[in-house]
Amino acid sequence: MTRLRRHTAAIAFLLAGTTSALAIDTATITASALSPDCLEYRVVGICYWLRCGVFGCSVRTSVKIRHYAPDAVVSSYANIGGNPWLEMRPMSLPNPTATGGGDGTTNQERENNLQKFKNADVIGHPAGAAFSKFAGTFGFACEGAGTPFMPYLLSALDTVGWRYNLPESVYPEALIPGTREIGSRTSLNLWGSVYPRGGMQHQTDDYKAGAVGAQRAGDIVTRRGQPHVYQPLLASPRDGYWPAGALVEGDARTGKWQELTPRLSNTCAVFPHNAPRMQARKGDYAWSLWRPYSCCQRRGQVFLGSTDF
Repeated sequence: MTRLRRHTAAIAFLLAGTTSALAIDTATITASALSPDCLEYRVVGICYWLRCGVFGCSVRTSVKIRHYAPDAVVSSYANIGGNPWLEMRPMSLPNPTATGGGDGTTNQERENNLQKFKNADVIGHPAGAAFSKFAGTFGFACEGAGTPFMPYLLSALDTVGWRYNLPESVYPEALIPGTREIGSRTSLNLWGSVYPRGGMQHQTDDYKAGAVGAQRAGDIVTRRGQPHVYQPLLASPRDGYWPAGALVEGDARTGKWQELTPRLSNTCAVFPHNAPRMQARKGDYAWSLWRPYSCCQRRGQVFLGSTDF
């Protein structure tokens, strides 16, 4: 693809607003990362460095910035092997301990079974160098924690934790109403609970069920030492670099979501939100998880600290 065609594709995406996405592939996901709204690039402070040379030492400064980076694509889908990110489907095929999925059923027509099950995959966002170049047009960019195409959580391999809710079904967060919930009971806008962080939930709205599954998966991978089969999606802090920490539901300061399918959006939000919600025909949803990073350019050998505006 020529440079002109790449730029044309990026501009077309940014002008498109929210559009329908019948299928999602790597090229579409990569283009979706060119979103100024999700990036939210800001100058937030000043860093101080001690630089020493032959003629003595001096204190130099550099600008401290903050922006969001698309660390991962989080898919939440009904049937195993049905990841809506087409190229990644082979990562989560059925195995002897994980098959099927979907909603609960009942043999009574007058009954409404509200039980839903969502598989979930957290895979490194493919934008990589394309996003770094895009963010760099604003000045310079901070490195995110995600590695493109790296599987951080595949629920098909997390059978005990994701399918049987063990041991989290007996955690206080899972047993006490009002604890770690996505939304609010008082505002009558409760989408679901974070715990137990598995695929089972009771929900009438399939989109909300997909969002809850994604939030649970994101909650797991952004923490260390969780009772699940996964890899932490975390970077280590260093001089002049402050990476994102644990994802917290409803708190944009810890991360936000960009819908990829069934509607492709160029904006980000947290759950719950009031944006239009399209129900996926096959119960398959995907979001990009954007998380905040701060950094400053190195201007000396010793980092002395920083001041935020």
